[in-house]
Amino acid sequence: MWKIPPTHVERLRTAFPAHTFVHATTNDEALTTIPDADVAFSTRIDRTQLAAAPRLRWIHSPAAGIGGMLYAEMLARPIVLTNSRGLSSETIAEHVLAVTLAMFRRLPEAFRSQAARQWAQNEIGAAGNRQIAGARVLVVGLGAIGTAVARRMALLGARVTGLRRRSTVVVEGVDVLGIDRLHDSLPGAAVVVIAAPHTHETRNVIGARELNAMSSDAILVNVSRGPLVDESALIEALRAGTIGGAALDVFVDEPLPPESPFWTLPNVLITPHTSAVRSDYWDVATALFAENLRRFEAGEELVNLVDKEAGY
Repeated sequence: MWKIPPTHVERLRTAFPAHTFVHATTNDEALTTIPDADVAFSTRIDRTQLAAAPRLRWIHSPAAGIGGMLYAEMLARPIVLTNSRGLSSETIAEHVLAVTLAMFRRLPEAFRSQAARQWAQNEIGAAGNRQIAGARVLVVGLGAIGTAVARRMALLGARVTGLRRRSTVVVEGVDVLGIDRLHDSLPGAAVVVIAAPHTHETRNVIGARELNAMSSDAILVNVSRGPLVDESALIEALRAGTIGGAALDVFVDEPLPPESPFWTLPNVLITPHTSAVRSDYWDVATALFAENLRRFEAGEELVNLVDKEAGY
């Protein structure tokens, strides 16, 4: 899914005839071709590839998350990093709404009873369905994705709190606080959405302490990256009923291994890292890269520059 289609490589070749575009679709191809590369358009350049690329000057990721590329060797080199933040913020916000409503309206149970041809009206109805209107929603991370989530939740009548490093930003209908208020904000939240970038500071931002502070009916939604959540602590909390459930789009190990307990927990809704998917994704992602390539040629400032020290 994260490999640029050949059709879009041809678009770039047509638009930039002075440059040579090599389409590496496997790791072996990447290692063979990257020594001559000045620019990489890729979601991931690993340590081995980086070591083989002495000429590399700029990496553009078609994804927003670039935490996996911020290892020591990358930080030590003067390689410019840009990403595609903002391209899928609206799509991911809709995904958050979808999985929140699915959990609130108990759709996973309805799907299971449908598959079993059981009329589970009493079983599903007895616990009661919940509404976003009036619910307290906590959004951890108010970048493009978190802001889009927060705005939609507020428009549906939720009482929304958003946390970010700098609390000076204004989002209509959202109470914006500093990330240092996380533990104060967790109790009483019906939904906790993780939308912060993956950095050294955000790794395991949700662990045992945070899960124990959440309400027993709270839903955790993670559309950021797997390492922001302590998965062992989350599994224990879900089994024990410490929280009500989780809708997870991202995991530490992807693909999620078949033996993972997440697959069989009844209070977990799994989507396979598809929250950002949109039908025109590669159209807009390639167009952004093309705009940046024009700027790169002209020596102009690039769009969506990443602060490698901050991690986003």
